[in-house]
Amino acid sequence: MTALVVDRPTLEVGDVIRTHGADFQAKYGGLLSHTQRKALRDLAVCRTAALGGHVAHCLDCGRDRIAYNSCRNRHCPKCQALARARWLAREAENLLPVEYFHVVFTLPAELSDLALANPVVLYDLLFQAAAATLRTVAANPKRLGAALGVLLVLHTWGQTLQHHPHVHGVVTGGGLSCDADGVLDDAPRWVACRPGFLLPVRVLSRVFRGKFLDGLRTALARGKLRFPGRLAALAGPTAFASWLAPLAGKEWVVYSKPPFGGPTQVLKYLARYTHRAALSNSRLVALEGGRVTFGYKDYADDHKAKRLTLPAEEFLRRFVQHVLPQGFVKVRHYGLLANRCREQRLHRCRRLLLASPPAAGSETGAVAPAPRPCCPWCGGERIVRRAWESIVAVPTPSVASPGDTS
Repeated sequence: MTALVVDRPTLEVGDVIRTHGADFQAKYGGLLSHTQRKALRDLAVCRTAALGGHVAHCLDCGRDRIAYNSCRNRHCPKCQALARARWLAREAENLLPVEYFHVVFTLPAELSDLALANPVVLYDLLFQAAAATLRTVAANPKRLGAALGVLLVLHTWGQTLQHHPHVHGVVTGGGLSCDADGVLDDAPRWVACRPGFLLPVRVLSRVFRGKFLDGLRTALARGKLRFPGRLAALAGPTAFASWLAPLAGKEWVVYSKPPFGGPTQVLKYLARYTHRAALSNSRLVALEGGRVTFGYKDYADDHKAKRLTLPAEEFLRRFVQHVLPQGFVKVRHYGLLANRCREQRLHRCRRLLLASPPAAGSETGAVAPAPRPCCPWCGGERIVRRAWESIVAVPTPSVASPGDTS
């Protein structure tokens, strides 16, 4: 008889859903969106017998290994590797041989509940305000007088899974010369920033604050904001204006990290931050007695590694906060990298920089191929794959709210 082993990590988010999904449904089911319910259903069955799979048979030692199919949900900690590799291969074509900076724009905690109630409106506004801030400040001839290349990635979580909306930006250390409105010159030249310095953070913070608050006021005037539950008291223009007033006098968190140093470091950053779930399975420590323990870094305490234990229902509540609305684009390009005219503008940049596009297969032009599969027991490479026809669907806890038939 051949040995039969199933590929599966020791502990994963799906285990929490399968074990405590019913209790979570009973407590919060009526508050979940369709996309959140779907994410929980997908993660519960990801790489289990319910989705089928295949058997990898080693011709050298005779052992079999089962690999179940994945759910491919973008919020699943296990299903991002292939999408990330393909995306990185495409993104590598847009890299320029210049310094790149890491800029982060964060919403104040006071806006968290409003963002949860209006995720599409506020997350879109976060992107727009951050991109417009970089464009406006960089275009100022007293600062740089150039149009930058900007890639923004939305994250909504902190290390302990609390709601913490912010965008990470990858920004070129310079750009094409333009006027104060961001319109490129007729014959633009490349304008490089000072070595190690992009734009003043305090200026970025205040411009970002102003643009975001203006956007909120416009959204209210156009009737785009919802005020459910305890937010109902803010629904009127006067109450909303009074509530926003303290935010207008507060310093908003915007910071710029040191430059990456080159295209290779940019790719490493992109691999870490783009196709990423709120919590990786590797951070899970234990699931015992209805409680989940996971590791995190405490940035307020010198980045020390710590552990947090939560009731399973609270863990899942925090996790589903970060399921984005269906179809929401979480990685966006602006300026020189905007989809419109991107190829033409990058060609002009490379010509001015006397550079060629990254060659296919180069360190910055391609993602390393996956290693050749081999048997984990004997190391043999004579692997035969076949569909596993004896898979039987396994029951999973319902995470749909009452009356949901989708």
